[in-house]
This record gives sequence, structure tokens and C-alpha cells, in this order.
Amino acid sequence: MENLIVQKYGGTSVGSFERIEAVADNIANTHKKGNDVVVVLSAMAGETDKLIQLAKSIQPEPEPREYDALISTGEQISVALMAMALTKRGIKSKSYTAYQLGIKTNDRHSQARILEVNVDRLKDDLSEGSVPVITGFQGMTEGGDITTLGRGGSDTTGVALAVALNANQCEIYTDVEGVFTTDPRICPKAKLIERISFEEMLELSSTGAKVLQLRSVEYASKNNMPIRVLSSFKEGNGTLVCEEGNDMEKPVVSGISSIDNEAKLTIRGVPDIPGVAAKILGPISDSDIDVDVIVQNISAENNTDFTFTVKQEDASRAKEILENTSKSLGGGLIELDDDIAKISIVGRGMRGQSGIASKMFESLADNEINILMITTSEIKISVVIRKDLQEKAVNALHNAFELDKD
Repeated sequence: MENLIVQKYGGTSVGSFERIEAVADNIANTHKKGNDVVVVLSAMAGETDKLIQLAKSIQPEPEPREYDALISTGEQISVALMAMALTKRGIKSKSYTAYQLGIKTNDRHSQARILEVNVDRLKDDLSEGSVPVITGFQGMTEGGDITTLGRGGSDTTGVALAVALNANQCEIYTDVEGVFTTDPRICPKAKLIERISFEEMLELSSTGAKVLQLRSVEYASKNNMPIRVLSSFKEGNGTLVCEEGNDMEKPVVSGISSIDNEAKLTIRGVPDIPGVAAKILGPISDSDIDVDVIVQNISAENNTDFTFTVKQEDASRAKEILENTSKSLGGGLIELDDDIAKISIVGRGMRGQSGIASKMFESLADNEINILMITTSEIKISVVIRKDLQEKAVNALHNAFELDKD
């Protein structure tokens, strides 16, 4: 296998019979150029949502094992149809479920992590000139139960297979041309990024950029597997996500991400004593709720206020847990605010560069945007603001850091 490419296509790319035919043409062209090709597919656009609605119409909070067994069926349709489309074009092809291949995961349903990938059958197919087409988004536990990897999990399937097969590259086809400096739907001046480091892509994915699932970037970074993000609707070179090289430009800010599906929780008047943060966040973590931005106020009269953000879908449950924690700590009022957005600037050039934070804050101040919370890392600064100012903030920062310039 001199040149092996793993191609993953998202739901919109295979969202209709016409789209499946178009993708089959693209796969066939890649194969006819002398490449070995392995294909990973999502379910057809909208199919997973329909399956989720079916599950919730029977059981508002579906039993996790059966829920995964149901919502994993959408991909089986798309891979079978794609194998037929390739066969029609004179290319040998077989469809496989992750279960058939034995893609092993842990047993955390709906958010499973891949533990092991068996590619023996795929290698046999490739040696015979066949194109395997595999269901993304899913796996199986050691005990044989079907699991799913969370929304966008097909990206991770594609990367995991590329790593296991020692592919030259993993191509992720979607409905956008690649990774942009920010969301083009929010900022018309957003510019396509030709090349970006794993480190920057990790920060962008973790703070709201929806082009690649976070875990797929983590997996690729850990195994140094280049990812090229491409459009299945428009020709182009897309964006290469790869290890940072000496030849890579280091713009101060590479991109801006934003997210508006988080909520802010505050517990007031808790004792300012060692271990209070663990007592507040421990029960939250034990309930599998991910915490994002955290702020603890300066102590006043041996009491403090503690604020953090979670996903909106987890906010009510987190508030209930906090109310119990507050009682045990002798704390006060619990406040929930879901009218927020988080804006982040990301760039390798920020490392060791002074004045970036002040420039960000000045730009927001000039546009009368108040900052509610701040968090930073070596190459990222994030702020929490009011949700209705999200678009204004993104455009202001995009202009301030001149991301539309060459």
C-alpha cells in the first residue's frame, strides 16, 4: 500500500441519493489515480435526529444501551448504499459496521472512546483492490454491546482507522471548504486557513469550532496523523491540520471560535477554606458533567462566590447538584444564567507575545461589550459575554487582529 488515503464523509455529503452518487464519483476518481482508499461514512443528514426522536417518543430518557443500538443504525444504510454505488462504477467494494470489524470502545454509551481497532479484514480487501466502506460514529464494548462516539464521532473513526492502517493522510469531507479564521456565517470576512497546527486546532475545536470533533484532533495529534479538511461540494485544497513545522507561519492569532450553548452557574457565600472547590466540583464531575470556565471571587468575611460554566443540556442537573452541595457547605443562593456566549482567540504566535490580551479587551470595550468571565491558556484567551453580543464580538475581534489580511 504505497499510497493509502482514508476518506470520511459527513451527513450532508451523503444526505441524498444524488449526493451519494457524487461522493461515489469522488472516491472512484481517487481510486483510479492509483490510491488505496478506505471510506468512513456518517448517516445521511437528518437520519440520526429522526432516530433520536423515535427513541425519546418511547422513553424520554432512553436506556443507554438500547439508545446506542438504535441511533447507530443510520450509518449502516449509508455504507451499504455507497458500496452499491461503487460496485456500479466497476470498483469492488464491501460495507462494514464497526461491530463487524471489531472496533473496541469503553462502555460509556453515547460518549464512548476507541480502545482498539482491528484492520485485518480491511488489509485483505485492500490487497484485492477493493474499497472498504465503514460505518463511522460507533464501536462495541468488550462484552459485545454497541456504543456510539458522540456527535461528530465519525471524524474520530476516520482518524483511528487511518492511524491503524498507517495511512498517508486522513481526508475529512464536509459541507465547508475547510477551517476558517472564524465562522463564515457570523463573520463575512472569515478567511480559509491553508494550514494549521494540531495544537491550534485542538484549542479551536474545544472552544466551539465545529469543523472537526475534538477527540479526532486529539487522536490525530497523538499519532501525528495529518488531516485534510475538504468540501465534498466544491473543489479546493481545503485545510491541512498537521504537526507544527519550522516552515509554518506563526500569526499572532490564527482563528476565533465562539459557542452559545453553555450556561453559567454561581454558588454564593460558600466558606473560603481549603478543598471547597473540590467539594463543589467533585459531585458535578461524578455525574459526568464537564465543567469549562471557572472563577472564584476574592474572599470577603471568610466567604466566597464560585462560578463555572457547563453545557446548557447539563445546566438543570448541575443546579440540582449545587443546591445539595450548598446545603452541606452552608452556602447561599444558586444562580443559573444561560444567556451567555464564549468567544476565544487562538494562535501559536500568542506564546511569549505581550499585549494580546489588552488588545482583545480594548477591542471589546470599544464596542461596548462587557466581559463576564475570562480564562487563558498558553495559546488561547476566552471570554464569556452576553449571548446577544456574540456576532458583534466575533466581528470586532476579527477586525482588530486583521484576520482577513494575507
